[in-house]
Amino acid sequence: MVVADYSPETINIEQESDIVTARQVGRNMSKLFGFGTITQSRIATSISELARNIYLYAGTGTITISPIEREGVIGLKITATDSGPGIPDIRQALDDGYSTSGALGAGLPGVRRMMDEFEIHSTLGEGTRVIVVKWSDQVKEE
Repeated sequence: MVVADYSPETINIEQESDIVTARQVGRNMSKLFGFGTITQSRIATSISELARNIYLYAGTGTITISPIEREGVIGLKITATDSGPGIPDIRQALDDGYSTSGALGAGLPGVRRMMDEFEIHSTLGEGTRVIVVKWSDQVKEE
């Protein structure tokens, strides 16, 4: 399987049902690329958390799921982008238990723990972009 043969998939997050769609696309793509079932669940859960944050805090945005490869290892890169209000205190938002919505506050800290790479950029009044990567345990066959 050649990662370059596969295009990224972008899901617009505009209504609650789009969260489920994004999660399903991520699970299907992770299965296609041979991720184990536990890792598939982690990817799907992370996508769900990121999409829910877009829906709850920004109203609309996108989730883009891209197959990537580095040194023969296949990964999935998930980019969550919105043009919402931004996050006033990223450090606080990454603390376990912190929530402005009254939820459990497991969102961003949980995503950071489940994924191998985590990057967040947020500007007040302009929006937020979260980029996460999960690498497969399997090396690509040449």
